[in-house]
Amino acid sequence: MPLRLEIKRKFAQRSERVKSVDLHPTEPWILASLYSGTLCIWDYQTQTMVKSFEVSELPVRSAKFVSRKQWVVAGADDMFIRVYNYNTMDKIKVFEAHTDYIRCVAVHPTLPYVLSSSDDMLIKLWDWDKGWMCTQIFEGHSHYVMQVTFNPKDTNTFASASLDRTTKIWSLGSPDPNFTLDGHQKGVNCVDYFTGGDRPYLITGSDDSTAKVWDYQTKSCVQTLEGHTHNISAVCFHPELPIIITGSEDGTVRIWHSTTYRLENTLNYGLERVWAVGYMKGSRRNGDWL
Repeated sequence: MPLRLEIKRKFAQRSERVKSVDLHPTEPWILASLYSGTLCIWDYQTQTMVKSFEVSELPVRSAKFVSRKQWVVAGADDMFIRVYNYNTMDKIKVFEAHTDYIRCVAVHPTLPYVLSSSDDMLIKLWDWDKGWMCTQIFEGHSHYVMQVTFNPKDTNTFASASLDRTTKIWSLGSPDPNFTLDGHQKGVNCVDYFTGGDRPYLITGSDDSTAKVWDYQTKSCVQTLEGHTHNISAVCFHPELPIIITGSEDGTVRIWHSTTYRLENTLNYGLERVWAVGYMKGSRRNGDWL
């Protein structure tokens, strides 16, 4: 039986190019980082802008909520990480983090840690309880590190996606990668972990127009998702529904069944390249920004 998916176009807002999205776990908010150098928080229920932060004159490629601290943390092309209190709008911290564009920031789910990845080919771990000190540097990629994400089932480990065509799995406290997943023909832009059930899977999206599902225990490719006609820039396993979401620069979002890997739906709103997909646990709505 095919999945019955009701797609509701809940939210649409014209803006500068959106480079990343994040959904707040309790508020009806979308955090969008813009190519223009601005951060915006949008209320998707009222379809209004709640807050706006002028971050940099250069693009902000990644921003995340840190809800337990009422913060947003953002990384920009000026190589700085900035932290703001989203209630008071105060700037909490500004520091130079890398020697090239910052592609991604990731927040540890429980510990006071933020990971950042950069075109300088490095991944860095920052501890805000130690004055945002860099407590570890992870070296091993040979090209831009496009995304990092913590494993929700083992938060001591994380994955990184790089234009060197590989995905690497790392452990906090260890300088070398645990192992490398190598199978894409071109650079890897994005990576996400499977959160439902007990399958030890992650998914990667690549400039070779495919997404691959990997078993990170056997270190093998389980499935290759083919159908996009351009770079895949965003991938995610939905935390509750049995679906995989892929977004591409071909302008489409594709929805796949996460067990059969069958293509269930293709969304095309004619809004050009897709760069970011977000979702919220505890909601049957998948939030995506085109």
